[in-house]
Amino acid sequence: MAGHSKFKNIMHRKGAQDKKRAKVFTKILKEITVAVAGGITESQFNPRLRLAILSAKEANLPKDKVEAAIKKASSPTDSGNYEEIRYEGYGAAGIAFIVETLSNNRNRTASEVRSTFTKFGGSLGDTGSVSYIFQRMGLIIYPSSIKDAEEILELAIEAGAEDCQLIGEEHEICCSLEELHTVKDYLEAKIGEAKSAKLIWKPNITTSLDHETIKKVLKLINALEDLDDVQNVWTNLEIPEDFEDDDN
Repeated sequence: MAGHSKFKNIMHRKGAQDKKRAKVFTKILKEITVAVAGGITESQFNPRLRLAILSAKEANLPKDKVEAAIKKASSPTDSGNYEEIRYEGYGAAGIAFIVETLSNNRNRTASEVRSTFTKFGGSLGDTGSVSYIFQRMGLIIYPSSIKDAEEILELAIEAGAEDCQLIGEEHEICCSLEELHTVKDYLEAKIGEAKSAKLIWKPNITTSLDHETIKKVLKLINALEDLDDVQNVWTNLEIPEDFEDDDN
């Protein structure tokens, strides 16, 4: 029975991973649809589309699916009609949340986001209620193996970045919102394509919590990310390096 139970657990985990991967793919394809909505299908002339394609590569989304999404979104008969809506709120212990969505039904999205906050001990706030403690910035990521921290820092400064840190196995390079593509293009000309480049909400103040409260916040994050209309979830939660979620 022990062997059988272990096998069932592996299958369950694989199913969960496949489901999560499918959701990630769907969110990226939706972002591609919105990026192409302006009518520019050539990525070299469409900064938002360039970032979406890079996200697709990072997620190992098949190239043919990306091309099909661009073609479909550029069709006059496409009925995506997505609207960008941002929600702000609070999780357990007052942790600040910013939730970015792409929706073709504003009422449905608002209802789902609000009920998810409520279900997991949080609350939805007004626009501007927490965004003042975040900065909208660009984030570019390279694997740590590409250069040592000192060399990457020097290149980042030359490119016009504001900050560069080695976090685990990755170099995280932060820059202003306006300079993201300039910094990215400079670095890629010097050391090759980035692993990731995106717009983020970076908290100016982070909050550390006890183990059990962190788990409550993570449950809310996971539940929000599981919603079809949610693209990104940002918080000011500080998670210790040695944290382990023993529920998983």
